Amino acid sequence: MPIVSIIIGVILLLILMMVLKLNAFISLIIASLIVGILEGMSPAEAMTSVQNGLGSSLGSLTMVIIFGAVLGKLMTDSGGAQRIATTMLNAFGHKRVQLASVITAGVVGIALFFETGVVVLIPLVFTIAAAAGVPILYIGIPVITALITMHGFVPPHPGPTAIAEVFGASIGQTLIWGVLIAIPAIIVAGPLFTKMFKKEDLEVEIPKGLFNPKTFEEHEMPSFTTSIITAILPVILIAIKSIVELAAPESAIRPFTDFVGTASTALLISVIIAMFTFGLNRGKSMKEVMNSFAEATAGIALILLIIAGGGAFKQVLIDSGIDQYIAGLMEDTTLSPIILVWVIGAVLRVALGSATVAGMTAAGIAAPIVAVTGASPELMTLAAGAGSVGFSHVNDAGFWIVKEYFNMSMGKTFKTWTVLTSIISVIGLIGVLILDMFI
Repeated sequence: MPIVSIIIGVILLLILMMVLKLNAFISLIIASLIVGILEGMSPAEAMTSVQNGLGSSLGSLTMVIIFGAVLGKLMTDSGGAQRIATTMLNAFGHKRVQLASVITAGVVGIALFFETGVVVLIPLVFTIAAAAGVPILYIGIPVITALITMHGFVPPHPGPTAIAEVFGASIGQTLIWGVLIAIPAIIVAGPLFTKMFKKEDLEVEIPKGLFNPKTFEEHEMPSFTTSIITAILPVILIAIKSIVELAAPESAIRPFTDFVGTASTALLISVIIAMFTFGLNRGKSMKEVMNSFAEATAGIALILLIIAGGGAFKQVLIDSGIDQYIAGLMEDTTLSPIILVWVIGAVLRVALGSATVAGMTAAGIAAPIVAVTGASPELMTLAAGAGSVGFSHVNDAGFWIVKEYFNMSMGKTFKTWTVLTSIISVIGLIGVLILDMFI
């Protein structure tokens, strides 16, 4: 029975990752093969399906993930991220330091992966908190909230982009709706959440020896205008494509905007420009720029593998006919597909830890529902992302990154990080459901 095969596959995935501590990529491949065989495919057919899934997933996403990582690395190495942060803080002043920090993290978070954003911004959090005379977590909680929310909801980050590919969603529309949902999630889980703590609860000691950040001098950094435009250029290009697509579908410029607004093209253009604005124009040699490129790509290999493994799982579900079975089950159900995919993503997130694995697996299971129910692929993408970003605990690398960088106890990490990711997840679901009433 197909549903039994899926349950067995998910349970096997949990055992391999949680009990045997196998790498997520290996676990996904094994689980995919087992599900295929259980559904009557020969081992050779199951392997062919896995290989096809690997290729189809990476084919559309490799450039997005690589160029996104490179753009973030160039921005970091040039001092562009520091320029954005310091300029925003000077503009808003100490009284609005928390708001300035949230906006900075949101903007920087468009171009940086969560882990990279933490490394770049946490030293600035310490500096900002000391200068403003406020507890470190008063600034730190909103900053990490903005970073993880952008990472989970907004393309061209790899998670939401990969999920959008599975559902066949428009990247541009997903980006626009994702930003709309991210804003209230960041406000509630960030600045408002910090008000629930006493001042002393937000105090932590800066960990010694954990950081060796480069502090750029004024003359070493690119201008604020250059930094901010380069950082958000991919979003601008993708948004333009979506706006033209919706407002003027027959326009003569549509072929051009369709090209430059595709995620891969937008990021390629942005990286080429960043090579100048963050590199050559700052006195760096091409060799130094390419060193940043190499370092960035080395850090995202595992992300590529996990996304590929999720694609393999999805392909087995399609080739074995399980997707049609799931679609048949949904024909007469009254359960909201948005809530269903959110629940699947949330359960897998709690069990597996990896938001990417949880989101991709949930999308693979729920993808057939879109055609049957007429659910919006973009909202299904955001619902899967919302489910997969929440409820972080000890099996999530992000939990330990936040714990160590803020030098918190286990208990305090649960009270802050775990709770704020859960708030983001729930607010995200509510936002998707509200949008579903109007779209």
